[in-house]
Amino acid sequence: MALVGSYVALSKPLTLILPIFLLAWLRFGIGAVAMLRWTRAAPDEPRMSSATKRLVFLESLLGNFLFSILMLNGVKLTSVVATGVIMSGIPACVALLSWIFLRERISGRVAAAIVLAVAGIAMFTLARPATDPASASAGSHWLGNLLIIGAVFCESAYAVIGKKLTGALSARRISALINLWGLALATPLGLYQAMSFNFSSVPAVDWLLLVFYALAASVWTVWLWMTGLRTIPAAHAGLFTVMLPITAAAVGVLFLGEPMTGVQMLAFGIALAGVVLATLPSSNTTPNPAH
Repeated sequence: MALVGSYVALSKPLTLILPIFLLAWLRFGIGAVAMLRWTRAAPDEPRMSSATKRLVFLESLLGNFLFSILMLNGVKLTSVVATGVIMSGIPACVALLSWIFLRERISGRVAAAIVLAVAGIAMFTLARPATDPASASAGSHWLGNLLIIGAVFCESAYAVIGKKLTGALSARRISALINLWGLALATPLGLYQAMSFNFSSVPAVDWLLLVFYALAASVWTVWLWMTGLRTIPAAHAGLFTVMLPITAAAVGVLFLGEPMTGVQMLAFGIALAGVVLATLPSSNTTPNPAH
């Protein structure tokens, strides 16, 4: 999650140079080359069922393709700090989606965490945005924030679906297959934008940043997340998403020079309080033994 926060923050400079669908297409393309050998099934891996194939497609559509498009467009219009605050609502959103689709009970503590997360995000969105020279305009943060909220729902669905997939496929193969679907979905518009783009205008340092972004987003973070989900309950995995908003906001402030007002810091604290409240283990919960 710390790595996710880093690449989310560092993707902003890329969105100012490359068209969004071209950026997504290059990301999936680099990931496909890096994970070519991971597409093969292990000798002891069962044949994929129709249900598993549908889950792989949904995992890529929501967690790879739509998340990338919404996140890249959103971070282009709003600040990296705002992106980090809004993404602190992921644990609460996972709990909400679990209640809606899996009929899992929401405890009073998790309900309070959802309220805190929503309150923090709303306060940050309504607060007067700090001056960000990279933003298109002062009013664009509204649309950017809404796009990031959409990305939060996509990432939450990704977490829920991913837990089911880890019971049927290896972490490496999940990473490779959902990336291939992402490449297929991004190819039509990516190729269209590539035909009119001047690639020689991109500085060498930004090509290196693109390679890091692609490997982090398509390979390292997906493999680490899926590997972790195989050994711990999905609810406990939500604890580690706290690193995403913290890292994204820290990179935005420390390395990209983005400002943060006092009201925004308060909103960030409220949202993170919701994360901690939602993910701290209950005193009466006994950890599941490893299998």
